[in-house]
Amino acid sequence: MKKVLLDVRNMAVSFGGVRAVDGLTFSVHAGEVLSVIGPNGAGKTSAFNCITGFYRPSAGSVTFDGTDITGKRPAVIAASGIARTFQNLRLFGDLTVLDNVRAGMHVRIRQNFLDAMLHTPRYRRSEDAATDEAHKWLDFVGMAADRTAQIRNLPYGEQRRVEIARALAREPRMLLLDEPAAGLNHGEKEQLLGLLRRIAALGIAVVLIEHDMGLVMEVSERIVVLSYGKEIADGTPASIRSNPAVIEAYLGAEDDEAHAEAERIAAQAGPAGTAEVQW
Repeated sequence: MKKVLLDVRNMAVSFGGVRAVDGLTFSVHAGEVLSVIGPNGAGKTSAFNCITGFYRPSAGSVTFDGTDITGKRPAVIAASGIARTFQNLRLFGDLTVLDNVRAGMHVRIRQNFLDAMLHTPRYRRSEDAATDEAHKWLDFVGMAADRTAQIRNLPYGEQRRVEIARALAREPRMLLLDEPAAGLNHGEKEQLLGLLRRIAALGIAVVLIEHDMGLVMEVSERIVVLSYGKEIADGTPASIRSNPAVIEAYLGAEDDEAHAEAERIAAQAGPAGTAEVQW
């Protein structure tokens, strides 16, 4: 049995009386690939924001590797070993590919203000080490483009790779990815599928929000389904496909016709990238 890395218990958050997350409970194990899915507005990104400190939960707890991180600042949570990407790219457009990845390592670089001002030997060693590390992770994600190019000049799919490389450069134990397949073509989705598996093979837990059911069903060990802020299912891809509560949440009805439609959608969700079902 893999070690429980993240434990979310009865987590809730509200905005102006609207319960965006309502009593959410789930866990993530080391090296596991877990997907969080649900209709638009189900509370998926709000849950991510609570876990990573961008929102403060109004109830419940978030424990990471045995430490309570509920409501802590994002920088503290990131330093504990959690990295994330966002639905919309948050790269530095005027910086190079290499410098965007190096920027993600600031919490790990061992230098102070005087080192930077005086370019001391420690400063030079840490900068060289950061550069080598950035190249290593760019190689890992399969980044083939010119690494001295400004990030804004790269195709969208390549920018996605850089964002994941920057998150990995922080040496996280858990990586949260918010819709990593959004905007990618068929070939890029296939490459993403392989990358997610390689990340998990390093022992890093991967938690992703994703609408591409082909990719979700192919890569996930477990799937957590949200609807109106509540968890309605938690299980293997096979069990989620036929879960009546999931069918009702997505299709709005629980009858023979809805089940038939669900089976049709599930049949489309074959190899990653083959289904464009926006659940």
